[in-house]
Parts: sequence; structure tokens; C-alpha cells
Amino acid sequence: MNTARPKLYLNLYWHMHQPDYRDLATNQYVLPWTYLHAIKDYSDMAYHLEVNPKARVTFNFVPILLEQLEDYTEQVKHNKIRDPLLALLTKKNLTDISNSECSLIVQSCFKSHHEKMLSPFPHYQRLLQMYQLVEPMMTNDQFHYLSGQYKADLLVWYHLAWCGESLRRTNPVVQTLMAKGVLFTHEERLQLYDVIAETIAGLIPRYKALMQSGQIEISTTPYYHPILPLLLDFQSTLDAMPDAPLPENKAYAGGQSRAVAHILSAKKAHEHYFGANPRGMWPAEGAVSHAALSLMAEHNVSWAATGQGVLANSLQKSQLSADNKHDYLYQPYRVTDGQNDILCFFRDDQLSDKIGFEYAKMHTHDAVSDFVQTLEHIHASNNSSQSKIVSVILDGENAWEYFPYNGFYFLSELYEALVNHPDIEMTTFSDIVDMYQSTDAVDAGLSVPILPQIAAGSWVYGTFSTWIGSKDKNLAWDLLCSAKKTYDVVMAKSKFNKRQREAVERQLAICEGSDWFWWFGDYNSSDSVASFDQLYRRNLINLYTLLGQPIPETLHHQISVGGGNADNGGTMRRGQE
Repeated sequence: MNTARPKLYLNLYWHMHQPDYRDLATNQYVLPWTYLHAIKDYSDMAYHLEVNPKARVTFNFVPILLEQLEDYTEQVKHNKIRDPLLALLTKKNLTDISNSECSLIVQSCFKSHHEKMLSPFPHYQRLLQMYQLVEPMMTNDQFHYLSGQYKADLLVWYHLAWCGESLRRTNPVVQTLMAKGVLFTHEERLQLYDVIAETIAGLIPRYKALMQSGQIEISTTPYYHPILPLLLDFQSTLDAMPDAPLPENKAYAGGQSRAVAHILSAKKAHEHYFGANPRGMWPAEGAVSHAALSLMAEHNVSWAATGQGVLANSLQKSQLSADNKHDYLYQPYRVTDGQNDILCFFRDDQLSDKIGFEYAKMHTHDAVSDFVQTLEHIHASNNSSQSKIVSVILDGENAWEYFPYNGFYFLSELYEALVNHPDIEMTTFSDIVDMYQSTDAVDAGLSVPILPQIAAGSWVYGTFSTWIGSKDKNLAWDLLCSAKKTYDVVMAKSKFNKRQREAVERQLAICEGSDWFWWFGDYNSSDSVASFDQLYRRNLINLYTLLGQPIPETLHHQISVGGGNADNGGTMRRGQE
């Protein structure tokens, strides 16, 4: 029922990110997650907006993800596939492939959330059961008992399981293959490959069209997803973690210029992919400090966003009340360095984490009702003449494999409920910025409070504990700091040509990404830790190689082992502990 209160504005913000999975020395993809999420999540998330034209949300696309999507499209165009798993899907003869290729198939093609992505498909289940029967009989990693047909069917089912629900419902090739179930031919594998290629090639144009129609806003992130406050100052860690041990290196040399490079290259990339300047920026992992926000403002970024914990800590640091989130959370704040301003939004951790971690376990109707009722409660608590602005921000790709049908029914019902609600208006961050900056804002009594102090932190627990402050993470930073010092010395006196310098800087930028530090720690699974540990060290080795410098012995030794069982496979973290 409509009330006399002003409407509640809802900023739904879906963050899309994958690190660079290429080994730049070989130009081969080491892990397949970019193209798999493309056919599952990026495709489905666009579809839900296309079939719900009244729904309005904001997406964040990290430039290095967009670059990889473009790269996959180019690979197909030139028929030079550099992702070994995708290449195997198209290989005509799978009987005589090498042991390493066999190993790649069986090690990769059961990596998915079994309950929602394997168990629903009896034919796929049987392939797993067959492997479990013969695996104890294999000696010296020999795959004598696995025929070429077995490998073909396993490759097809793995990719079918990773197809988004929108593809399953609209694509005749996917539907035909799922109905057939067994004994897939080479021609059918090529048909599935074509579907994958077409889906990836269509993604950026689909999101661009949604943006141009005004249905969505698209923001960006510093190019390779670095933790900006840590590039600028390791000491910022202590704002929210005063007792945290820090790396042996006191600072990351030249961090300010490196941070600027990531921001400027992100803006340039956004213009390339979407034909427009990004107004907003999601700092990697919502990691902010006063210096980081000021740097974004200095480079004409209008708005940024982060976690609720950062706001609570910042209010306390500013000696302002953080007793009741209904009094402080549901509005943007202005952060200024005296010359440049930026509006900062803060997510509702509870609502965001419910989508990320809780609703997959509930019946769709109950989950959507809970979400809407929570918004209604926030709306009912509003006793002012100004609208509450609720920001729900989370990973837009990793949650869905834990939902039935890749979250299809949840997202369909959620968007439907929100667009038809009389008291809720789906909006974008720039809409809110424009509202506060409009010529009649003052007459309407609209103003953004200043947040005097920023307690540096991220959307995970309001701290940087996921990236720094433990033995393994600090070691990873020290290895990067050593490499950066070598980089500075060599680049200062090198006679590299333009192409060589760009290659070296690119390799450094990859090493600065946040994902490597995210995965180090015993709370993550050993398989995931091993993959990212190896890729991080490989990237540092590539950097030393490009610089023509000897490779430190420490880079041949594992940084972190893992062994835990994190929520949702460790791909997401809750906002609150």
C-alpha cells in the first residue's frame, strides 16, 4: 500500500570481475573461469534486464575482465584458441591426446558446485561415477580406461552445466544436446563451441545497449583490480586493524603513480568498450581510504561505493554516532580533500549478504518476500521528508551456481516484485548524484553530509584482513615490493623500446591485482590456493624475465597452502564476521 512517505530508492549493484588468467610468457590461459562465467553469469544477468525493461540496476565491469572477453572473441575470429580446455572441446580426435590433456579434462570438468551444477543431470552424474570407478586403477596418471568418447561427453556436459539458464531456455543447440545426453559427435561439439563463441562476442554489445537505453549504469574499477589504499600506504591497514602485522617493506615504492596508472587506464578502457566515460568507480573490493577516494575525485570520478563497516568505523573516527544504521546508513556522504569532492555510497551488508549467502538455501518466494519486507521495514522507519537510499552491492557472478537454476527464478521474481512495488524505486548511483546536484536540490532540502574522516577498509569486515596482515599475505606483498624495486632500477636505466616497456609495465600491473592476496590463507581450499599461488609466482617470474633479471629462488617455493572450506568456495566473503 502506498504511503505518504517519500519513496525508497534502491541501488542494486552487481560487480563483475575476473583476474587475468593468461600467462603472458606463453599467451595461454591457465584457468578457464572468464569464458565459463561469460556463458553462465554475464549472459544470464543481461538477459534478466532485457526481459524486465522496467528494472534498473548498476553493473561494475573490471577492465581486465572486459579485455579477456574481447580477447576470447578475437581468438574465435582468428581461429587461434589459447585456452586449452576450450580448444579440447573442438579437437576432432580425443582418443590420442596426451596424458597432460587427459589430466586437464578430468581435473577441470568436475570442478563445479555438484549439488546445483552436476547432480541435476543424470548423464553428467554417470560420467563422474565412471571416473570414480576407474581412477583407483590408473597407474602413473595413465588414462587407459577413458575412451575418446568418454572425454568428448565429459567436455560437452561440463560446458552444458556452465551454460546459463537463459541459454538453456532459448538456444536450440543447447536444448538438443541436453536432450540427447550421450555419444556426442565432433560436429555437435563444434555446434556447442559456436554457441559459446557467439554468446561471448555478444556480451559487451548487450550491456552497452542496456546502458544506452538508460536501463543500467556501468561503472569501472582501477584496471587490474589493485587494493588502492595499500598501494598508497600499508599503514592504512592499521585504521581498522591496529594490531595487524605488516609486510617487512614499509611501503610499496611508487604506489601513488601506480594507483594513478590503474585509474587512468580504467577510464580509457571504459571509453573503448562502452563509448562513454564512467561516472562511478567501484574501488577493488570496496577498499577505500581518504587518500584513495581523493585520488579518484582528482581524476573526475563522481561517485564510489564501499561497505557498511567502513562507514561505521569512519563515523566513529569522526566522533559521530554509529549507533543505529537506520539513522546513518541509507544516504551517500561527501568526501573532500578541500579541492575535489566525491560522493560515497555504503552498502547494506545484511541485505547484500543475504543474496550472496542465504537466499540460495530458501524457496524463491520466501527469499524475495524477505528481501522486499526488509526494504519495507527500512521505508517504514523513515520519519523524515527525504528518501532513504539503500545500496545492495555484491558479486554478480559467483553466487548463482549455489541457487537452483543459476538464480533464474530468484532474479526474475525479485525484479518483478521491485518494479511493481509502490514505495520502492529501482535506480542507479548517478541518478542519485544528479538528484543531489540538481538546481532545485537546495530548495527541496537535499544535501549530502560530509564525512570528515575515512577509516580505511574494505567491504569485507570493514578491514583489509583478506589481503594483508597475515604471514602468507605479507610474504606475497614483500615479494611484490622486491620485484617493484628491481623494476624501478631497471626501467630507470633501460634501453627498452616502447613495446618492451609496455609489456613490462603490463606484467607489473597484473602482479598488483588483489586476487593473489585474497586466496592466500588457510581458510581457503588447498586446490584454489595452489592455482592462484602458482599463477602469482608465475607472473612475478615473468616480470623478472622481461626485466632481464635473475629470478629469486623464493619464487620457486609455495607461498600458501590453504586447506580450509570457505563459504561458497572462497569466491565471496561476507561483509560482517
